[in-house]
Amino acid sequence: MSYPELQKLGVEVISVSVDSPFVHKIWNEQELSKMVDGGVPFIMASDMGGKIGSLYGVYDDEGGVDIRGRFLIDPEGVVQAMEVLTPPVGRNDAELLRQIQAFQHHQATGEVVPAGWQPGKSTLKPSTALAGNVWKEWQPKK
Repeated sequence: MSYPELQKLGVEVISVSVDSPFVHKIWNEQELSKMVDGGVPFIMASDMGGKIGSLYGVYDDEGGVDIRGRFLIDPEGVVQAMEVLTPPVGRNDAELLRQIQAFQHHQATGEVVPAGWQPGKSTLKPSTALAGNVWKEWQPKK
């Protein structure tokens, strides 16, 4: 997934690490720019004391580092989703895109999206009549 794809969805990306702005600059110029044309196009924020990581529950006090986490924060500043992975396992861009589209669909329509939902697929309209009857409305094999 590319940053422009996220921007088309109205999403802003901010990466945060305990590294200094100087380390970010060197990392971007020496490493990332060789993997991504022009380097990282979004903000790389420095959390040198781990305060931001501590607020989000990803700061490792003993190691002095932030554990890799991804947070989806809505326009009102509410964390809607979070995923924390240790370094040996990479993140899934397709799932991130699906989650963003699902949250945006819900915000726009009030409908809820079932597990594995993809844009254009069936959603659920919350109601008291739906309680105990989801199986009638949502047919995941279709």
